Amino acid sequence: MNGASREALASAREQLDALTDNTSVDATTLAEELAAVTALLDREVSLRRVLTDPAQGAEARAELAGRLLGSRVGAPTAELVAGMVRSRWSRSRDLADAMEELAYSADLVAAQRAGGLDDAEDELFRFGRIVSSNLELRRALTDRNASVSAKTELLHSLLGGRANPVTERIVIRLVVQPRGRSLEAGLDALSKLAAHRRDRMVAVVTSAVPLSEGQRERLSATLASLYGRQIHLNLDVDPEVLGGVQVRIGDEVINGTIAARLEEAARRLAG
Repeated sequence: MNGASREALASAREQLDALTDNTSVDATTLAEELAAVTALLDREVSLRRVLTDPAQGAEARAELAGRLLGSRVGAPTAELVAGMVRSRWSRSRDLADAMEELAYSADLVAAQRAGGLDDAEDELFRFGRIVSSNLELRRALTDRNASVSAKTELLHSLLGGRANPVTERIVIRLVVQPRGRSLEAGLDALSKLAAHRRDRMVAVVTSAVPLSEGQRERLSATLASLYGRQIHLNLDVDPEVLGGVQVRIGDEVINGTIAARLEEAARRLAG
């Protein structure tokens, strides 16, 4: 997002945090209602444009949103939506994108309250890896001809009783409402959103064999010292790296694998 939309999203995030700091606000209900509003804005493009039209005036837009939502959502959701439509948005679609992010953030608040945010973050990352490596599963979950009930049933069979309930709910929503985004990209974004929830950076660590608890602790402490903030490790095992570890944080890669060293040696010999 650019310009006005970036500022509007920052304001909406602050409003969500203020709402969810109050434990009397049901974060799960808030997430479900925000997801429903997102779906409404996706379906009704003209409504989305009216709610972001600066010619309508901020209070007029808020009143319209209030009339449309009526008693179909609770007071916290109505308050949050009203605040969002009062803001200026660079593009009408940015409003729907921001609404979706807040829905997922509210889900993660629910996980955090239940002490399951770590689990949800790790499960989102691992499920993304499974989808990336299993073409048949990816095809089944992204098949436009498959029904919502079929996809939901498949995900229940894969995640039900094995994953945090919030993880299952988030993944189901992502699959049945992809909003033009790839499943892998969506899972990656949600994993990062979960990390951001705790103001931590995400490091994807690839090693030939699973790291021991001591190795994980030392690596986490080293990266935290290097970057000046807490680092959450998402661990991936790939025998092709041969040995050592590769660490990816955003666009930066720290490669200490034997495979990388062999490739570098081969390049020098060829040169």
